[in-house]
Amino acid sequence: MSAVERIVAKDDSDDIGIARHLFEEIAARTADIEGVSRPAFSDIETQTLQFLEAFARKQGLDVWYDAGRNANFRLPEHRAADRFIIVGSHVDSVPFGGNFDGLAGIVAGLICLTRARRRGAGTLRPVHVLALRGEESAWFGPCYIGSKALTGRLAPAELEARHKRDGRTLDDHMSDAGIAMEDVRAGRPLIDLSKIETYLELHIEQGPLLIGKQIPAAVVSGIRGNIRHRAIRCVGEAGHSGAVPRAFRRDPVLAMADLLSRLDESWSTILGKGDDLVLTSGIVGTDPEKHAMSRIPDTVTFSLDIRSQSAATLDEMRALLDREMRQVERERKVRFEMDEELCSRPAQCDAALVAQLQAAMQRAGQKPFVMASGGGHDAAVFASAGVPSAMVFVRNRNGSHNPREAMDLSDFVAATDILYGFLEDRR
Repeated sequence: MSAVERIVAKDDSDDIGIARHLFEEIAARTADIEGVSRPAFSDIETQTLQFLEAFARKQGLDVWYDAGRNANFRLPEHRAADRFIIVGSHVDSVPFGGNFDGLAGIVAGLICLTRARRRGAGTLRPVHVLALRGEESAWFGPCYIGSKALTGRLAPAELEARHKRDGRTLDDHMSDAGIAMEDVRAGRPLIDLSKIETYLELHIEQGPLLIGKQIPAAVVSGIRGNIRHRAIRCVGEAGHSGAVPRAFRRDPVLAMADLLSRLDESWSTILGKGDDLVLTSGIVGTDPEKHAMSRIPDTVTFSLDIRSQSAATLDEMRALLDREMRQVERERKVRFEMDEELCSRPAQCDAALVAQLQAAMQRAGQKPFVMASGGGHDAAVFASAGVPSAMVFVRNRNGSHNPREAMDLSDFVAATDILYGFLEDRR
């Protein structure tokens, strides 16, 4: 019997049953044409929180909503605790996304609480499980909205960001969700950060490393920061595809391709120096009212997402982007129009917490393994707010932000065991 099989065998049939129930029910309730869609600050997101609330109350847990309308859960025995550990993640998803991204962390926290009730509440240190709203940037542009609001770090410009479907502002949507916005607009924290001892987050891995290494779970060392542009516009000049010679063209699509190729070459160079970087342009398009096979377009719009674990590398890429744009403008007679930059700084997980999670991993019968996170997470916001933070990853096939996320429940329980081992009262 392998280490993971021994872990699953010990008392985890209840845990697997709870996890399967919660994952399957929420997937069914939030299903879309493909995958799931739980838009940030939507009725669907609210109903998901209410479903988790109903489950938690049946388990005898305390449930309440904070000023950001995030759901919180704890053991009744911990009501009087002056300080506590937060185990948190988010309930929203990208459009047509996978069911486990974010939700796995909340379910893991709830399983830690229900396991403690089975074993005796005194086995667990004071814990609040936090089900956050609005982590994904897919709906409004800014990321980590719920955790930024809680910690007083949501910028006024972010509140003016508009929803990708209805065009209304983030401020409007948050107000509709029942959030009293005065403190949010003023940048005041919605919770007492001094009471939070630690922030922990369990999350599916969003890349292939754990699959390749055949490891069910890992401890996270740090989280990449990012520079994002939702819509950069390149403006050229329309023309007939057959009648305008190359020398006379002002083709914005080829200019965009030229720019991205230059950035790609720089990416390769930076990796060759041993630095960390990823670069993506996930949204590209000409005007659908105008574009045609036989027409040189006059504009093209594209997104840009640059990520690194190094703040210096991000700064270098920002400067490089500006230089290369100016060069492409001169050579191809086009103009780039920038939207507002969205920026998140890299975050390092607390070294002492990483060591303690590794020890918990070993106690759970797993070989300790530490890796960096390519994706961003709410843990980065709590870390930047001065709260010691750390993460645990679960192996997940087929990546993330797609309906084919595939997390085995045995892997999920193995990762939850690491979390629980850290939270155990070992006095």
